[in-house]
Amino acid sequence: MTEHQGDTSVRSAVVERKTAETDIRLELTLDGTGKTDVKTGFGFADHMLTLLGYWAEFDLVIACNGDMYIDAHHSIEDVGLCLGEAFARALGNKAGIERVADARVPMDEALTSVVLDLSGRPYVVYQGDDVLPPVIAGEEKDLWREFFKSFAYKGGFNLHIHLEYGQNGHHMLEAAFKALGLALRRAISRRRRGVPSTKGSLDT
Repeated sequence: MTEHQGDTSVRSAVVERKTAETDIRLELTLDGTGKTDVKTGFGFADHMLTLLGYWAEFDLVIACNGDMYIDAHHSIEDVGLCLGEAFARALGNKAGIERVADARVPMDEALTSVVLDLSGRPYVVYQGDDVLPPVIAGEEKDLWREFFKSFAYKGGFNLHIHLEYGQNGHHMLEAAFKALGLALRRAISRRRRGVPSTKGSLDT
């Protein structure tokens, strides 16, 4: 992993996690081209994470071997933890980043908005999941709240997701992952001078 001081070097990290429930290796490059290779054991999650990497222009490799004979919960939650840890490591001291960004994405009849702040102060507001069907691709809808929560808390950022409306669960979540990717790409862009805080530092 390379530490960064607001320069033009590539920001990247590798995280490995092995427990009784999951065995994960994740490679993340923030300054990538959107190239992904995602294998979580749950095809719908692979699709969503591929969208995230593409729209964020991250290079992302995920290999997860989890206890899918139970359900996808442990695997996707732990992937979120690993992604958050890799994101925080790769981002380094945050010098020069935009820090705050938002995106709003439609997908056919669905619309989702994402607003985030890479402040170092983790918090998640997840609204509108009452419009999601209880089960999506064979898994409970709560799986996605847990993924976003794991990602944001381990990544150290404030994340607000609003599933504004829609009729199809796939479409609503696809819009959310695309919007998250776009917002992350904008937030990590290095266009400022120094650390973006009037305090002179960001909480870590």
